[in-house]
Amino acid sequence: MLSTYPPTRCGLATFSAALSKGLTTNGADVSVVRVGDGPSIDDSCVIGELTNGSAASVAEAADLLSKSDVAVIQHEYGIYGGPEGDEIVDLIGGLQVPSIVVAHTVLKHPTRRERSVLEAVMTLADQVVVMSEAARAQLNAGFDFDRRKVTTIPHGATVPAAGYTKRGGQPTLLTWGLLGPGKGVERVIDAMGSLHRLNSRPRYLVAGETHPQVLAADGDAYRERCIAQAQRIGVAAAVQFDASFRAVPSLIELMSAAAVVVLPYDSTDQATSGVLVDTIACGRPVVATAFPHAVELLSTGAGIVVGHNDPDALRSALHAILTEPRLAGAMAAEARRLAPSMSWPIVARSYQAVAQRILMKRPERAWVR
Repeated sequence: MLSTYPPTRCGLATFSAALSKGLTTNGADVSVVRVGDGPSIDDSCVIGELTNGSAASVAEAADLLSKSDVAVIQHEYGIYGGPEGDEIVDLIGGLQVPSIVVAHTVLKHPTRRERSVLEAVMTLADQVVVMSEAARAQLNAGFDFDRRKVTTIPHGATVPAAGYTKRGGQPTLLTWGLLGPGKGVERVIDAMGSLHRLNSRPRYLVAGETHPQVLAADGDAYRERCIAQAQRIGVAAAVQFDASFRAVPSLIELMSAAAVVVLPYDSTDQATSGVLVDTIACGRPVVATAFPHAVELLSTGAGIVVGHNDPDALRSALHAILTEPRLAGAMAAEARRLAPSMSWPIVARSYQAVAQRILMKRPERAWVR
């Protein structure tokens, strides 16, 4: 596998570590070439690092990946070197084994260069994985590629092993994940202007570090603006920011204790959301703006989708979940129904099936080492 990887703190690294663990649980032998962004790490599954901007490192990474039967390439804009990450094209071209490319972001309105890079990647790949039908639709609408190569495999999640938590006391509205502009936290703070007056006295918790790239460019300006907004409208006592880093068990505990998880994102074209999948796996109701993955995954009743520019709808949806136990219970029950299919070993099995199909199509094993 080629990806960012822990200790890097980003969604892609977390995804890759969890998928690797799921594959290993299923009996696969997984090795990782880590996209380097800091000191080398001591991890038995990490067999090398890719240094962006180095043609020698690109060639070495391709050689290392070619020691396995199949290379799984995690593709995301912003992690590979070259204009729009075009160094990944040379790397995939240098592989001596089949490749599966996982497209984490499918842009609705890519630049010409972004489109050409992803199209080149998909042309070289033996198979392309997207994580929602919304992502597949965006690929079909905006990119030129062989559509027979695309497979939809849902984003995985860690399903709580100890069952689901019973909640009581002061209800918590939760938004979690790396923080930065576009997160939409200000929408929920505005809604708290009326919600905090409910008899249950709900609080709004924003949990997560500032995204490393945002922190490097702008510091904690976004978090500070949100804190100032809460103070300005008189809800500072009901809005809490927790910037600590949480490992998966702690995140599960946090989500499981929430009355509702809110995904008020600015994006109108986000076709994959790991936060959304993790929340459903924890059996919690969701309120989300109408980005494509939310529209798709919440369509059976695990949450409520609201318009991006409809503060009344957001306030009304949160009010309903906080004050109508039957509604909240029905949403939680639907989330729990969906959860088992999201477990990482189940998702990993789908990747293994794709790999097996690819290998069966190339029985000559021209790449034998």
